[in-house]
Amino acid sequence: MKAPFIAAAVIILAGVSWLAYQRINQEIPANHLFGNVEIRQVDLAFNSQGTVLKMEKHEGDPVHTGEEIATLDDATYRSSADLAHAKWQAAQTQLDKLLNGSRHEDIAQARANVANAQATKTNAQITLKRITGLERTSAVSRQQLDDAQRAMDSATAQLAQNQAALDESVNGPRTEDIEIARAQLRQAAASDQLAQTELARTILHAPSNGIVMTRVIEPGTVVMPNSIVYSVAITDEVWVRAFVPEPMLGQVAPGTKIAVYTDSQPNRAYHGIIGYVSPQAEFTPKTVETPELRTQLVYRIRVRIVDADDTIRQGQPVTLVLAERAKS
Repeated sequence: MKAPFIAAAVIILAGVSWLAYQRINQEIPANHLFGNVEIRQVDLAFNSQGTVLKMEKHEGDPVHTGEEIATLDDATYRSSADLAHAKWQAAQTQLDKLLNGSRHEDIAQARANVANAQATKTNAQITLKRITGLERTSAVSRQQLDDAQRAMDSATAQLAQNQAALDESVNGPRTEDIEIARAQLRQAAASDQLAQTELARTILHAPSNGIVMTRVIEPGTVVMPNSIVYSVAITDEVWVRAFVPEPMLGQVAPGTKIAVYTDSQPNRAYHGIIGYVSPQAEFTPKTVETPELRTQLVYRIRVRIVDADDTIRQGQPVTLVLAERAKS
């Protein structure tokens, strides 16, 4: 007796469900679409390794674009940045020194050295000439003549060396030396910039307005690069994902205005603009609440709500009504 009773009950319930479905389907206007507010979130992480010093936010706290929400211990990074900056300053000073050339004082000193070497050479020449003349009369030894010749040669070499130093001071540094200094400065500048970037990465900033969904770690945790610290729901822009059947494609071109309603405020219309219409058809996903058959091919659209407020939540089901036939 139970089996026929259960079978009859199933048939009756199926019939009631079908009639209810048909009634709902008839009551839904043709210009209505159904969708959900998109879940848009970002997982935030440091791009550096270190010990977390501060965690400024908790779950549910709002964050704003550019706001500091976490920091690492930056002692090591700061020291590296100071060292790199000092090397850059040294390289800059070296290049400036080469570009400025020799000082007037250095040139004057080089001229004085040449004059002194010239006087020494002249004296050596006179001495050599005198000893050479006496050597013919055997008044001096061969050793004295050799010593005078060596003094003359040394004075000549010293004069040439001092003259070369003077020429170098007057002409300034070589072009090749300047180019080497420039390359060293570029290298030091790049190292300085890299060190400053690594130091800046010890502070985690919010990339956009949002709400903290998950606080993954706590202060004192040693993190590696890309270790998730927060999960934040983005609230800068609110988008709705919906699906439209092929016969309605002509009414949902990008830029079309559309009204958006929520179940919590069914009499309030939010203003939306269709921003994207998929070029490919797909099956209606099971997560979309629609009275139409699931097997119907539809096109995905994205709608931006221009006047969204805090009452709209990510993942919330919404009803879309084409603007020209929207509720008043």
